[in-house]
Amino acid sequence: MSTFKKINNWLHLWLGLISGIIVFIVCITGCIWVFNDEITAMLEPETRVEKQDKAVLMPSQLMKIGAEKHPGLKMSYATYQQGRAIYLGLGERRGPNVTLRVDPYTGTVISEKVHKKGETDFFRWVLNGHRFLWLPFEIGRPIVNYGTLVFVILLITGLIWWYPKKWTKSTRDKSFKIKWNGTWKRVNLDLHNVLGFYSLLFLLAIALTGMVYGIKWYSKGLYWVTSGGQSLEGRDRTKSDSLNAHKFFTPEQAIDKAWLTTIAKHPESSGFYYSFPDTAKASSAIFVTVYPSTGQFYNALSYTFDQHTAKQLPANAIYGTPFEQAGVGAKLRRMNYDIHVGSILGFPGKVLAFLASLIGASLPVTGFIVWWNRKGFGNSKKKGKKVKTPGSKMDENALAGAGAAPGNAFRPKKIMT
Repeated sequence: MSTFKKINNWLHLWLGLISGIIVFIVCITGCIWVFNDEITAMLEPETRVEKQDKAVLMPSQLMKIGAEKHPGLKMSYATYQQGRAIYLGLGERRGPNVTLRVDPYTGTVISEKVHKKGETDFFRWVLNGHRFLWLPFEIGRPIVNYGTLVFVILLITGLIWWYPKKWTKSTRDKSFKIKWNGTWKRVNLDLHNVLGFYSLLFLLAIALTGMVYGIKWYSKGLYWVTSGGQSLEGRDRTKSDSLNAHKFFTPEQAIDKAWLTTIAKHPESSGFYYSFPDTAKASSAIFVTVYPSTGQFYNALSYTFDQHTAKQLPANAIYGTPFEQAGVGAKLRRMNYDIHVGSILGFPGKVLAFLASLIGASLPVTGFIVWWNRKGFGNSKKKGKKVKTPGSKMDENALAGAGAAPGNAFRPKKIMT
């Protein structure tokens, strides 16, 4: 075996043993998260609202509904989605929050959920594990980020280890097929090697897009390469001109005008995310994100409006430009989340992401078992002396003591006469 192969195999083994638990948690939680929207919709059938041929509630009307229910809380956001109730968020981002599910046509409050401080629902709990292993964020987040980078290295070294020296019928069978009728050790080895190979490209795509969210140097470097040397623009929010406060529109008038301007440009979109301005802060702005396709985010378009004049403010270079007009680097950045969860290919893509993540979670388990078996820990019987069988080389001293010459163990002694 060459020195390169030895180093490669050593890296794969020990990086796998060190990062195994991290990879398992990140993959299994990602696997669950893929279908969070679909599962949530199934568990909340009361939020389904049949589409009607009439206008939905204006943001100012939602403000009144929120103020009547919880007069002491600020308006935060509203999500509009065809066929669903409006989700109206109230309260501070880090404090006690309330979510109202509102009928988009009648204004009836379908349900209400109070989020107590520190309380999380199931999918938020899953996401917390996926992002920072349920540890304090400043500790768990770097572990996940660089654990994902190690996983990328494991996929590459695993492919090198998997690649056979010669392609024969035997090596093809071992490389591409699982021998289900073999021993459990053989089946486990095949599950690790064969499934690892088939899921390789999908897992690389998931891991590489996941690193965009956590490793700054990687994120900026990737954008620099894909955009032809451009610097990554931050997502700092544009601010309203505080000098125009109380000169043009009331807060209710401004938020409705911003809404009407947006829906006039995108009447057929499947959803909108409306972020209310903090009226107590003169510099706070109105933000509206348009989602043309259900379940996909790459072609979303963001708008910013001055809360005093309702004038559209300069758009973000990446997220404020129509997808068709964006450069290669900007397109890839906007596609990042959809690639990460598989939704870039629609529902079939999410199924592939689910299966790939499930296989990804299995790799540390099957890999550990392979290592355990090769070290001999899996054998219940202690190794003893081998039983000698006819035709085997026996101990020469024993043979000599029996009167036989070395190398003539089974030749009859010559009878002296």
